[in-house]
Amino acid sequence: MYTPPPFKSDRTASLAFAEARGFGLATAWDGKKPVASSLPFYLTSANDGTPRAAFHVARHNPLLKLADGATLWLLAVNGADAYVSPDWYVSPDQVPTWLYQTVHLTGPVRLLSDDELAAQIETLSAKFEERLLPKKPWLSSKMTAGRLEALKKAIVGLEMTVEEVEGSFKLNQHKSEADYTALAGSLAVQADTGAQQIAELMKQARPSAFVNATNQLEGSVP
Repeated sequence: MYTPPPFKSDRTASLAFAEARGFGLATAWDGKKPVASSLPFYLTSANDGTPRAAFHVARHNPLLKLADGATLWLLAVNGADAYVSPDWYVSPDQVPTWLYQTVHLTGPVRLLSDDELAAQIETLSAKFEERLLPKKPWLSSKMTAGRLEALKKAIVGLEMTVEEVEGSFKLNQHKSEADYTALAGSLAVQADTGAQQIAELMKQARPSAFVNATNQLEGSVP
């Protein structure tokens, strides 16, 4: 992934972002064309610290033919994104752009055993059910055994050994403090939730810029 230095995210932050999102686009090359599926996942680590991404797909998904433990897959994880108008900058001669967060995980994928798949289903559902607290978490034990087993037979568990982690958090970090705060302010008042999220991320990335802007504003009031 092409990532200019100002936008490059370090490995720890990229993995944390991917785990927090938990949803991405898995892609592999079948020799003629790319094959892709959008899917939820969670991350674990091997004993040596190597990240692993666990997910599953339908049994008839063409990606399964590429889960041979050697073919490299790409798992692209995207976050919020927003269009930027040149009119929002303080400085002249700006151009339109797009701000976003994305992480790419690359590595070979292997098939999971039935027992590993069963554990994966429980772990994956627990990950997302936790976000719904205080709702009582859903458990697979709520299902009849026959129905659960039938559904398990319709899917195949997979695990990626993550060999490469790439992150690009393009939040216009390279812009001047005046342009940066002005842009964040314009994004924050847009109706689009993605723009609002990007504005908040910008504030978190350079909090001192907004403190300075507030101080300057207060100092200019008679």
